[in-house]
Amino acid sequence: MSTSSETVSTSSGSAPSASPGTAVAAPPVSGTRLTLTGASLGRPGAPALDGVDLDIAPGEILTVVGPSGCGKSTLLRTLAGLLSPLAGDITEDGHPLTGPSADRALVFQEDALLPWRTLRANVELPLAIRGVPRAERREQAEAWLERVGLGTQARQLPHRVSGGQRQRVQLARALAGRPRAVLMDEPFGALDAQTRAGMQDLLVDVLRGTGATVVFVTHDVDEALFLGDRVALLGAGGIVAVRDVPRPRDRGAHDAPARLALRRDVLTSLGT
Repeated sequence: MSTSSETVSTSSGSAPSASPGTAVAAPPVSGTRLTLTGASLGRPGAPALDGVDLDIAPGEILTVVGPSGCGKSTLLRTLAGLLSPLAGDITEDGHPLTGPSADRALVFQEDALLPWRTLRANVELPLAIRGVPRAERREQAEAWLERVGLGTQARQLPHRVSGGQRQRVQLARALAGRPRAVLMDEPFGALDAQTRAGMQDLLVDVLRGTGATVVFVTHDVDEALFLGDRVALLGAGGIVAVRDVPRPRDRGAHDAPARLALRRDVLTSLGT
């Protein structure tokens, strides 16, 4: 699956890669299975999505695309446990999903860093919540910052670094707590094209070997087809289709016939 120790080809050159010896020394987690069965999601009396049937496999990267207002963020917040389904069932490894959990990390488009905490202290936060001793969580936070290319800026405050760097910190913070699922709501949407491509490559690099299940919402079809093992297409009121992606996370597949055919199908299904 996507977040195991697979080999991928990335060539943008924009993202920092992990240096030898800087990988975080922790065994991979077991990704969680997230399942929606006949689920209705949204506000009472005005569901954004209805009759949703979706099974997200452990360790899979599922990307989600659709027009504005179709319910992408509603789906993500429901999987995070922030919203309750209006009808139907939502389970995590076969058990009812009843609320937020440290096993499910949510990453927003806005970096959501605490402005009074250093970059290292922000990354330490989920470790502190889990009760990790101070010295150990500092070591792990510094290792994650090193892994996302910010090891020398650990003591900086968020306002002292760029937007792209803050997103790297948010990614490090999300993964430092070793969640079993990472739920990402257009995390690169506000970045310029070059920084965005670099962040995509960085995401692939830091997820490799974690074992985490990932649900990644985006407006960008090319981003969805690069990152996802599968892509879910949302339309008015529900899921239009879920398609397998050929050669995911391979920059060389961008112009491959199978990828181009899928891209055309996705754009047609979305009416663009």
